[in-house]
Amino acid sequence: MSYKINPDRLTPWNDLPELPIAKELYHDIDIYEQLGNAKAALARLHGRSIAIPNQGLLINSISLQEAKASSAIENIFTTDDELYKAYSEENVEQANGAAKEVLYYREALWEGHQYLKGDQQLDTNYFVKMYRIVSRFSDGIRTPIAQIIIKEGGTGPNSGKTFYTPPRGKGIIEAKMENLVDFLNDDKKHPIDPILKMAIAHYQFEAIHPFRDGNGRTGRIFNINYLAKKGLLDYPILFLSKYIIDHKEDYYAGLAGITQRGNWKNWLLYMLKAVEVTANITYDKINEIIAAKDAILAAIEEDTDIQRPDQLVNAIFTQPFTKVKHLITSRTYAENTSRRYLEQLTEMGILEKREIGKGYYFLNLELYRILSE
Repeated sequence: MSYKINPDRLTPWNDLPELPIAKELYHDIDIYEQLGNAKAALARLHGRSIAIPNQGLLINSISLQEAKASSAIENIFTTDDELYKAYSEENVEQANGAAKEVLYYREALWEGHQYLKGDQQLDTNYFVKMYRIVSRFSDGIRTPIAQIIIKEGGTGPNSGKTFYTPPRGKGIIEAKMENLVDFLNDDKKHPIDPILKMAIAHYQFEAIHPFRDGNGRTGRIFNINYLAKKGLLDYPILFLSKYIIDHKEDYYAGLAGITQRGNWKNWLLYMLKAVEVTANITYDKINEIIAAKDAILAAIEEDTDIQRPDQLVNAIFTQPFTKVKHLITSRTYAENTSRRYLEQLTEMGILEKREIGKGYYFLNLELYRILSE
């Protein structure tokens, strides 16, 4: 067998094999065929996204949906209204629990992207930073005191039983994380396609399980940040968690298949398919958003006397909910003008005025529809 499997679910897997994995585990016609599909889909998405002048539209809207989907994998659910209202407020801490968790994920997604710009390589500090943002804990790599075990979920006969026990012991997790970042950073020593590297490294990170909490969210943030670091994405906008939540059982079965049977092929095919499908979904969403934006701008220019309509349209497409205060703060318009223009767009059926809590919000109906599909 070319990959050493975990012999005992109840014992910390301190013999988790280091990276790289043997070439025969990924030198496979099916894997390389799916890799080609994933690379083509990512290249198409990359080419489309860099042509968009208003990148804030993508960063805010699409990355927020990725955050929502990733949080749902952890059974953190929030409605679109709750999420968008929370995002439109200045103080995230005032959001309800679920919406707050989603916004922390989005914050980490963007902070990780910023951290890895330029010559900065992936390092353990990157993973700790992501963990701290999503979990709101201030510690780092878990100590041997933390008796972490992974239990079966669901309601089946094995529900609640120990499924996997990650490595544990003085210096063990730190050493395995050093091996992981070396594998990711040294492309001369480990000349593997970056999408394959991402898929291999995602498993390794989840198997190391270096933190007391937030490992799943941190690992999914890494996926997108790493692809951006390697130049396959300009911004962290890949809607990757949608595929995982739509195929959640296959995701966990793929991880377990490596641990218990050394089956890397199924896992790699799964992750490569996830990249292909979600790159295409994100590409389509970008096109829909741009088409809606152009149509609304044309309608405003034809039927109204609104000044600087392009700035107003950019504002209402940066996030689904817009407040009068947003236009004032960005110095787009004065208060009375901002209110009048938003009311005018409401009369045109472009926006919908909603009273949520003690404030009024203007919902971009087309952007809301596109992001909710």
